[in-house]
Amino acid sequence: MPELPEMETYKTLLGTLIGEKKISNVEIGREKSINVSVDRFTNQVVNQTIESISRRAKYLIFKLQDGSCLLLHLMLGGWMYFGKEEDKPNRTIQVKLSFGEQHLFFIGLRLGYLHLLSAQEIEKEFKKLGPEVLEPPFTVDAFQQLMQKRKGTIKTTLINQEVLAGIGNAYSDEVLWHAEIRPDKKINDLDHQQLTRLYHSIQFILNKGIEQGGYMENPLYQGDGKTGGYQFYVYDREGEECSRCNTSIIKSEISSRKTYFCPNCQQ
Repeated sequence: MPELPEMETYKTLLGTLIGEKKISNVEIGREKSINVSVDRFTNQVVNQTIESISRRAKYLIFKLQDGSCLLLHLMLGGWMYFGKEEDKPNRTIQVKLSFGEQHLFFIGLRLGYLHLLSAQEIEKEFKKLGPEVLEPPFTVDAFQQLMQKRKGTIKTTLINQEVLAGIGNAYSDEVLWHAEIRPDKKINDLDHQQLTRLYHSIQFILNKGIEQGGYMENPLYQGDGKTGGYQFYVYDREGEECSRCNTSIIKSEISSRKTYFCPNCQQ
């Protein structure tokens, strides 16, 4: 599932590709991927200019000139491709937004969606989300105070979007490896030093993920050299050597989530 670095990469790249461009046509291949009728979606979106593209947690928000928004959540397996019709991937397209001869294809939206909402509805949608972990107000002190109120395992807490916005299954493993903390450790067993280390690991791993274009395998457009440059330290590397201590990485399950960690240097 795309997480904060992947969606931030999409936001940045799409801003240069379709920002301030007019949507010339819309095609809906899967009606369940949108939240209103096809006619209403088409009538309201066609001929609208995309004024801006922003990110909140794992969502992208395409703000249209009339003040309405398209809210995208890719969920599990969703991705996008931008290009001409003849260049599109040989995959089923759920939604297509056209910009003249070029198009933004939304692929793999079996669980994901592109909803047409007002700014007020967007605000309501985000009401329960936790803080943005890379924004200036999210200081180490704010993180410490937030963790003092929580119980349970640290892995489960990191991926709870109502606690922290944007971290998912993959990057939670990466963060905990970097902080040298076991994913099944209880929050109230972590001391001040460990929580401080964890905070800085969140900053380091997510910023590195953004700088390297996230881990998505599929390029956004032909010649895309940015997307997918991030290489995992532990996630999905069961049986491989830990790059820090050479111990074999193991896979476990925490709250029904596949979890990867080093049993030696994560304590």
